[in-house]
Amino acid sequence: MWIIPVIAVLLVAIAVYEYRLRKPDQLVLCEADGAVRLRRRRFYPRHFSLALPGTTHPLELKIDGAARGGIQIRTALVLTVAPAREHLASLVRVGGWRRDALIKAARELETVVQGTVKEFTERHLLEELASEKLSAHLSAGVNESAPRFGLELVSLTVHSVDPLDPEIAEAMRRRESARILEQTELLNQQARVAAARARIDADEQIALSEHELELKKYGLREAEVEKEALLAQKRTEDELKRSRMRLAYEQEEMALLKNSPELLLLSPQAARLAEASQNLKNARTIVSLWSSDAERESRLSNLFQRFLELVLEGDTRQLRAKGESEGS
Repeated sequence: MWIIPVIAVLLVAIAVYEYRLRKPDQLVLCEADGAVRLRRRRFYPRHFSLALPGTTHPLELKIDGAARGGIQIRTALVLTVAPAREHLASLVRVGGWRRDALIKAARELETVVQGTVKEFTERHLLEELASEKLSAHLSAGVNESAPRFGLELVSLTVHSVDPLDPEIAEAMRRRESARILEQTELLNQQARVAAARARIDADEQIALSEHELELKKYGLREAEVEKEALLAQKRTEDELKRSRMRLAYEQEEMALLKNSPELLLLSPQAARLAEASQNLKNARTIVSLWSSDAERESRLSNLFQRFLELVLEGDTRQLRAKGESEGS
């Protein structure tokens, strides 16, 4: 009866000793049918599996090389890699069935990176070795080579490409400083030119606006003058029409008086004359309708005067005839 509990205890002890809990940052590899596979279960047997860290692995490299012309340079860069899940067999082939397989594979990749950097720097002048160009070239080369080592490139940064000779480095720093100062001065002059152009453009816009305003004012004044001219012409035409009507009326009146002289008795001058003669019965009344210096060439005035003379002569003749008849 005691054998079963002992066996159970042994099985539990073996399970506790053999099986491990897979951590989230681990890659658990196993071999089945001659191929490396990835375990996805939470528990795995440690003696039949390989647990690799799934985190990234950084590499800080300082590579000594030469630029074209034999100038010695030093390139500083940082490379970060991680295990490639699609190329785990290559990782095991390069790094072995070991827990530090990632580190060993990264060292192998480091050799390839050094060769790529030296090959690139030897084909370019020192002035042409910009960090951006080298970084782009390395990224393309490492992305192509990393899968052969079971790795994937996470990031690659070129910190500097400096000559080893201090005099050359100082000369390059001075030239770069002069270039920066020159660009700064050029930008300042361009800013001044842009400001002057902006001021000129603003003045032109203001002058153009003022010119357009003057044109509008001139147009308004011209329209106003045209309206005033039309009104003046209308007033002149109305005045001329009234003058013509007045002249026509006077012509008709003169024609009527010419044809009928007796109508002059109905005029206001004749009425005042009759009233004066009634008030002065025993006196001879002399009424002067015109001043001595008046123009007697007026036809109407002469006609009225002649009419009065005829009336007075008629009255005188009647009085004489009456007196002669009484005397006889």
